[in-house]
Amino acid sequence: MKILLPPSETKRPGGDGPPLDLDALALPTLRREREAVIDALVELAGDEAESRRILKLSARQASDVAHNRRLREAPTMPAVDRYTGVLFDALDASALARPSRRWLAEHVWIHSAPFGPVGALDDVPLYRLAAGASLPGMPALRRHWAEATSAAIAADRPGFVLDLRSEAYVALGPIPPSVKSAYVRVVTEQGRALNHFNKKSKGALVRMLAEDRPRIGSLRALRGWAEARGVVLRDADEPGILELVVAE
Repeated sequence: MKILLPPSETKRPGGDGPPLDLDALALPTLRREREAVIDALVELAGDEAESRRILKLSARQASDVAHNRRLREAPTMPAVDRYTGVLFDALDASALARPSRRWLAEHVWIHSAPFGPVGALDDVPLYRLAAGASLPGMPALRRHWAEATSAAIAADRPGFVLDLRSEAYVALGPIPPSVKSAYVRVVTEQGRALNHFNKKSKGALVRMLAEDRPRIGSLRALRGWAEARGVVLRDADEPGILELVVAE
């Protein structure tokens, strides 16, 4: 099983890892697409005012432009530690035991805008780029990434993909029809969508999976694990959608 997570706009600064190594990232067939986005983002960062306009940054966020400028030589840290915010706080990967972190490395991709999906323990630098951005000289990120990412996922041949991404990141790389998958929505028992608890519940779900380290290769196996764990996963009215049921 592979789990696809969205990134977070907020990130932990610093890092003690080596500079970005595109050859070391998951889904290596995406190297050309990664190079193109990185080149465009670094070039844009040479003009602070234009960077702030295109990336919709305030004056207080000007340091993010400097991070983009140093994208290729900046220190790195594992992606699952780089991202902060509600989902990643609930996952709390830094507090997991080593076997659980190794499970994350094997089973979790985090879908970034500049690098595409990367492994949970792949080393990435600090950056600023959202899924909806349009970089000068490039098509919209959705057009740039979608086909290549879907093809890369298909080539990886995961037995089953649990998709926890936001819709903006799904658009950057839809799961191909050849791969069995389920998209997760967080709802109440009555079926009402829960935006406030959405990210927290997804992070907690991944943490439970990492703690248990189950071998899951199908939706049926996922359901069996969830039932044993007291996690409520049910089919939605739409095909391919799972509802993660939580209390308000």
